[in-house]
Amino acid sequence: MHVCGAVLIDPLWLLSTAHCFLNKSHAPADYQVLLGSTQLYQRTQHTREMPLSRIIVHPDFEKRHPFGSDIAMLQLHLPVNLTSSIAPACLPSPGMQLSGNLSCWITGWGMLSEDKHLHSPFRLQEGKVNLVENEFCNVLYRQRLSNSRSHSVREEMLCAGDFSTGRAICRGDSGGPLVCDLPTAWVLVGLASWGLDCWHPVYPSVFTRVNYFTDWINKIRRLTPPPDPTSAPQIRVPHQPLQATGSSASGTALVPPQTWLLLLFALRDSRQALR
Repeated sequence: MHVCGAVLIDPLWLLSTAHCFLNKSHAPADYQVLLGSTQLYQRTQHTREMPLSRIIVHPDFEKRHPFGSDIAMLQLHLPVNLTSSIAPACLPSPGMQLSGNLSCWITGWGMLSEDKHLHSPFRLQEGKVNLVENEFCNVLYRQRLSNSRSHSVREEMLCAGDFSTGRAICRGDSGGPLVCDLPTAWVLVGLASWGLDCWHPVYPSVFTRVNYFTDWINKIRRLTPPPDPTSAPQIRVPHQPLQATGSSASGTALVPPQTWLLLLFALRDSRQALR
């Protein structure tokens, strides 16, 4: 069962959103990581399945407001071998300023609209979007939400979308990446967190602002003991197509589409489906 998306940030660590594990198992053995595919249920020679060693949800998740501190870190049991199909995303610096004219992209296997699922062969979807100022984003949400005071875009969040094309995250894109083309590299600036239903006209999508949490990310990587490689389950190198066991839930990749690909699959509970 496909559960959620995440992004590789080094050979041992990945980022995802905390709400991916809300009311779900936090046992690493219940999940498997799939890297290196551009079709949701198709395995190739580039595909790698990796076991998890730790799931670390931010301690402040939703303590102050809905979707606050919506970020989690996942540690692999063994470092993955980096290839042209599997490579880490670049993290932003803590104080990075993002201008509105950046070229930014969202990616995932979520629904195409509220009533249109992604069809076989479930190819990875991507869309170019623009960053939207938080203040303007909140103005738009206040027009639609009666509880806009609680559900608002806070400082640890950012908005992105494309009003002309209607590109935005939809159901099944949770945990997906928002990457921007900066002068030195493609940088992971956001993780798909929440938004309104994706009917037209589309409202901006709300993402976890990654550079707000860079210090926490580096602290976790620095202080967390490495996993015991002798206790790792056998790594599988798959050659057969994956079988769909549920609806096409969330997934993620970055640009270019054959880089930084990751999926999470639940191994036990077939009801573990995410938005």
